[in-house]
Amino acid sequence: MVSENFKVTPWEVEGEVDYGKLIEEFGINVIDTKLLERIKKHTGGELHPYLERGIFFAHRDLDKLLDAYEKGEKFYIYTGRGPSQDMHLGHLLPFVFVKWLQDKFGCEVWIQISDDEKFLFKEKTIDQIKKQAEIDILNILAVGFDSEKTIIVSDFKHISVMYETACEIAKKLNFSNVKATFGFNNKTNIGAIFYPAVQMVLAVLPSKIYKKNILCLIPYGIDQDPYFRLQRDINEKMGFYKPVCLAGVFLPGLQGPTGKMSSSDSSSAIFLDDTPEEVANKIKKYAFSGGQPTIEEHRIKGGNPDIDTCFQYLKLFFEPDNAKLQEIYNNYKSGKMLTSELKIYTIKKINDFLEKFRQQREAIQPRVNEFLYSEEKINKNRKIYET
Repeated sequence: MVSENFKVTPWEVEGEVDYGKLIEEFGINVIDTKLLERIKKHTGGELHPYLERGIFFAHRDLDKLLDAYEKGEKFYIYTGRGPSQDMHLGHLLPFVFVKWLQDKFGCEVWIQISDDEKFLFKEKTIDQIKKQAEIDILNILAVGFDSEKTIIVSDFKHISVMYETACEIAKKLNFSNVKATFGFNNKTNIGAIFYPAVQMVLAVLPSKIYKKNILCLIPYGIDQDPYFRLQRDINEKMGFYKPVCLAGVFLPGLQGPTGKMSSSDSSSAIFLDDTPEEVANKIKKYAFSGGQPTIEEHRIKGGNPDIDTCFQYLKLFFEPDNAKLQEIYNNYKSGKMLTSELKIYTIKKINDFLEKFRQQREAIQPRVNEFLYSEEKINKNRKIYET
């Protein structure tokens, strides 16, 4: 979608995003209180902050998924990562949410490492992509997924498992639709043109492998919605359930509410391997402030937490305590809390998170093979879908 004030496509996000307009343009549904209450019935009365605070805020067919789940049907989650550049906090956000969903619903999680995509679309060698994929897999697994119910599929490594289904999908895609969705032109390499069929595989592959039509839940940033609308049409043509979609907001870049965190701009992103000093320097130097120009003016007028980057990071990622978050909001808005104090608090929160995260990453490294696709894992997991 392109408007006067912002631009959101599957490849580019610019300006101050109006999520209300995106909902209207994409024809997607808001996750309302009724749906949240239904979710709570299955999670011990708990809601993840990403749902409670509207970070994952829109859906397609979430009500139908809950209908099926309440009748005893199982579902799985499909997510993924394209390994081209170092991961930042924004990349981690959906995996944190998916891990919570796995814990609460006991579902399988299929994670696609789209290494082929990044080779086809980026100026990187295959060796560079493979090296980044190894790092990214460790980062993803450090979130804490269940090894018995998590299956990682690397396109390069597991294409023999995927190719037959990719060809079935490709035969149902016409170039006109793919071109419109992905912006391809006559200069696009033919590998990139075929790639969307590969990325659609995991939305149907488990149903084919387990020989049972299984609901698929896909959480994603709302900029990817045009792609998954196409995915839903293909699933239906192949006789499988349309995937259920959960759309979320973006983690904004450090410089403010416009655009999203980007690996290509180090001054906009907090990377997972940034040192405590680097985190502190970036927050102090680049984090957009909702405060006033002077301390005196801030004490009188107060700040605007709704546009302040540090507050948004606390809301989106680092402050799970609702009461504490509201206290910070009130104090900053009233002028009781200064921008410098908010930045110091946020720096500590981020560094505490990253320290724990890196410890988890080191601990999971010897166990990576437990998560990779194998016939043994598939045979064990068939029981998940037995009625």
